[in-house]
Amino acid sequence: MTEIEWWEYDDAAEMAGALAGDIGFIIESAIDARGSAVIALAGGSTPLAAYAKLAEAKLNWKKVTIIPTDDRIVPMGDALSNVTMLAKTFLPKGARVIPIISEAASDYKACGNAANARLADFHWPLDLCLLGMGADGHTASIFPGPDLEEALSAPADRRALGVMPDPLPKDAPVARVTLSLPAIASARALMVAVTGKDKKKVLETAIKQGEASAYPIGKVLAAVELPVDIHWAG
Repeated sequence: MTEIEWWEYDDAAEMAGALAGDIGFIIESAIDARGSAVIALAGGSTPLAAYAKLAEAKLNWKKVTIIPTDDRIVPMGDALSNVTMLAKTFLPKGARVIPIISEAASDYKACGNAANARLADFHWPLDLCLLGMGADGHTASIFPGPDLEEALSAPADRRALGVMPDPLPKDAPVARVTLSLPAIASARALMVAVTGKDKKKVLETAIKQGEASAYPIGKVLAAVELPVDIHWAG
């Protein structure tokens, strides 16, 4: 099992500052080592403050490519669109923000195939993958449902796929595109950001259960070989 390092903060603001600093360091290191950085960032509300702080960093943003770890199959500009949120934050800084969905796709599986083809054009592995976690233990859009096993057992060269959560989340009842487990697990650096005591309990249980966990994040972290940094605020 991979090494897990917990970083605990007094509040979400303190966590945001630390998370932004860590992401900025990874971006700088990747640019120094390889001339560019390709990172995947989580959606949701938890990391928003960290992204705002990260955007203030004096980085060579023109050499940074950002993709969402997952996205809802909705039009650009929709309130549910993760890439729209990332674009609003980082495009003004000069970063490339790449959508992983194709609105032209006729169904969620085709949408996932289009995303997979698009991501083949970028250098791999990711320099960083930042994950969040839902109260049900999903991470990225690796949800319980009919496509869970496909996301977890995808071949090593599969970057992304379309998934249909079951049940559909009430706050976003749409199909998704998500990075596959191999794409996440191959990242040069992996972080998880969560807040709240309930989510901490779920995450601790998932890590303890490992590959046998009923929580998708437990299965994901069990497949990771590099150390994982978990940032948590109560």
